[in-house]
Amino acid sequence: MNGSRILAQSKRIVIKVGSAVISSTDGLDPDRMADLARGLARLGEGRELLLVSSGAIAAAAPRLRQRPQTLAELQAAAALGQPELMRAWQEALSRHGLTAAQVLLTAEDLADRRRYLNARATLERLLDWDVVPVINENDTVMTEEIQFGDNDQLAVRLAGLMGADLVLVLSEAEALFDRDPRTDPEARPVREVERITPEVLAMASDRPGSAGRGGMKSKLLAARMAQEAGIPLWLLPGRRAGVLEAALAGEQLGTFFHAPERGFRGERLWLAQLPRHEGTLVVDAGAARALREQGRSLLAVGIREVKGNWAAGSPVRVEDSNGRLVGIGLVNYAADEVRRLAGHPSSELEAVLGRSGPEEVIHRDHFVLLEEGRRGIVDT
Repeated sequence: MNGSRILAQSKRIVIKVGSAVISSTDGLDPDRMADLARGLARLGEGRELLLVSSGAIAAAAPRLRQRPQTLAELQAAAALGQPELMRAWQEALSRHGLTAAQVLLTAEDLADRRRYLNARATLERLLDWDVVPVINENDTVMTEEIQFGDNDQLAVRLAGLMGADLVLVLSEAEALFDRDPRTDPEARPVREVERITPEVLAMASDRPGSAGRGGMKSKLLAARMAQEAGIPLWLLPGRRAGVLEAALAGEQLGTFFHAPERGFRGERLWLAQLPRHEGTLVVDAGAARALREQGRSLLAVGIREVKGNWAAGSPVRVEDSNGRLVGIGLVNYAADEVRRLAGHPSSELEAVLGRSGPEEVIHRDHFVLLEEGRRGIVDT
């Protein structure tokens, strides 16, 4: 299986462990965590590991009278359980000579370019120190606006951030099945996926598992994000004893998602996977065609509408006149300036603004071409 070969060749790996993998009805499952720690120690021989671990709310379960329901209760439970989760990983990993460090992130941390680069510098230093970063979403301050959605997406964004060679997603699911095995006994596992197509997405349920936020649909969306970055993803049955050792040994497990040889890199990867943008520019047919087919920059003359308010340098969405996504880019002017410039040729820029400036509203070097509902277009 391709997964074992790529795993053997990988030097930097992001491993995501779901809540259902390391928890039971009574909280965290120390036996499962001990088993995974053994596997991580084996996997870490000659490799750098970044561990994305859910389970903070599950870790708080023994101290709660009832399962939290409201946002405030969920955040409070996460605050209560996160130290327990971290302590459990530190104890399990230390038995095998591994040192763990806690890193908590929100989507907002990776939406801001400066904070994104700061996060990378911190994680690089931890890896230089032979430390395993144990990363989780900062659920104690989570709101809809600043959450990743789930740790599947966080793991993939981190893989892109850190230039990882592979993402391993350890789930309670055995694999991707051609139909939901919870409702159809005739469902069969799909062992390899070349590309995330609408037909592949239709195989998945968005019904969450026993302890997490995401279902199989979340795993497929994460795999599609990984393809954007040219990073393969291997979905593995996390509750199977010795799963990481079995993967290293070449056993046929889970579902392996291939990735193109080249994907987005650097700033364009950050833009492609940006969790939120600051506004929208609507462009005419000529500008949309120049962006999509000719790799041109966006000029003011092609802008028809400006939605939102932002400062110069902000990431904005570009749509055509039919509302279809063209791409996302960094805009050279504040929103009120773009409103004044919209529809004007570049020769009039200085007269309109009363100062000189770049003739491009968005330069092609700071723009990534995307399609609505379909990511993974190779960066050219």
